[in-house]
Amino acid sequence: MGDYQTPAVVASATSSADAAASKPGAETTSPQDAILYRQLRQKPLNIVGGRGSYILTDDGREILDATCGAAVSCLGHSDERVHGAILEQLQKIPYCYSLYFTNSAAEQLARFLVDSTGGKMSRASIFCSGTEAVEAAAKMAIQYFTELTVPQPQRVKFISRQQSYHGNTLGSLAIGHHVARRGIYEEFLSKNVSHISQCYPYRNMKPDESVDAYVARLAQELDDEFHRLGPDTVCAFVAETMAGATLGCVPPLPGYLKAMKQVCERHGALFILDEVMSGMGRTGTLHAWEQEDVVPDLQTIAKGLGAGYVPVAGLLFNKRVVETLTQGTGSFAHSQTYQGHPVSCAAAYKVQTIIQEDNLLANVRAMGEYFGQLLSEKLGGHPHVGDIRGRGLFWAIEFVEDKSTKKPFAPSKAVAWKVHEAGLKPEHCISLMPGNGGADGRNGDHIVLAPAYNTTKEEVELIVEKTALAVKDVLG
Repeated sequence: MGDYQTPAVVASATSSADAAASKPGAETTSPQDAILYRQLRQKPLNIVGGRGSYILTDDGREILDATCGAAVSCLGHSDERVHGAILEQLQKIPYCYSLYFTNSAAEQLARFLVDSTGGKMSRASIFCSGTEAVEAAAKMAIQYFTELTVPQPQRVKFISRQQSYHGNTLGSLAIGHHVARRGIYEEFLSKNVSHISQCYPYRNMKPDESVDAYVARLAQELDDEFHRLGPDTVCAFVAETMAGATLGCVPPLPGYLKAMKQVCERHGALFILDEVMSGMGRTGTLHAWEQEDVVPDLQTIAKGLGAGYVPVAGLLFNKRVVETLTQGTGSFAHSQTYQGHPVSCAAAYKVQTIIQEDNLLANVRAMGEYFGQLLSEKLGGHPHVGDIRGRGLFWAIEFVEDKSTKKPFAPSKAVAWKVHEAGLKPEHCISLMPGNGGADGRNGDHIVLAPAYNTTKEEVELIVEKTALAVKDVLG
């Protein structure tokens, strides 16, 4: 999963307020405003329409949505085929309670998801958000060990990674490591989660270290953490298959995830992959783990699942987990009001049908390769661009104050947020996703680019051109 932090959480109250006040299109909130905006001292741009890769504001701007919101709107905006599927389901049954009913739309979507893994995952649950899916995965991991023939109820600890993001409820926030979002809630968060290093070669791989040696070092760190905690107390290791917006689109090195799973297997723990942001086609395959020679025990999905037309997410279970529950209590001790929502499931199924029928995964791979090439050509030589990285249509640009030492800008400068603001200026009209804290949790700036799966060569070129201009506005 992934999200960004605004200047309000990376700088002092004064500097962040100043940065907020300068936001293009912002205006002081009035007595008529009823929404509790993320930033109370400013009113965000009001989006009144969408067309293809563009979102339309009430002041007449057409903004190129280079990030699909938060890597969500993977078909662009306003696909009439999805509208039709939603209306059709509304006329059949808009809602039923999954605690004691199922529905055809949920059954159809779950069957598609299971089949899409070649049977490597055997069941699915459908939720409303990635955060909910992560919460459900954590609960399932704990329940799994109570359902074994010889129960291991002491396994209630999780190991996750630094600079990771897995959701914003208290449970998922504890599993993640978004420093700013955890901040004021630290004393309220679960203490049964520990965090190890990310796979982050740009900053953490030694100059004379090979990929194999670096991967082995990270695997050893995980193994050491198991021993520190007590191997029989850990229920799962949780990782984003490809790091999302909090770290900035870092692909796993060859063999990394396989090595981490081997450590989990050695200690009898579950291996959970969070593909809320990187999954459902974003990196070029429907499931990001397909490129990694590894299969998770539990997998979360969300953003690209429904393309933003509905709130929808999912949790996939492999056969081993399902069989353990089947032979135990025969039920999952978890349910939610809108679980398996028929309209959401119908919309998501249509989105996935379109991705297959329009051969969009091939386009993600082809345009992704072109995208990375153009970004490197246009911005790779910039004195304040430290790293350009990504896969498929999921890319990030990391900014540094000093390229030779990789020294990050001070958080108070809010560089990533200012690049985002520059992009929204009428002369550029592009939406870029800012991220902060990637270097160490507090320092570091990057922007994420995640265009729609049906983006064209011309749009890719325009995104790179406009991004370069926004960067130039801020960093010269």
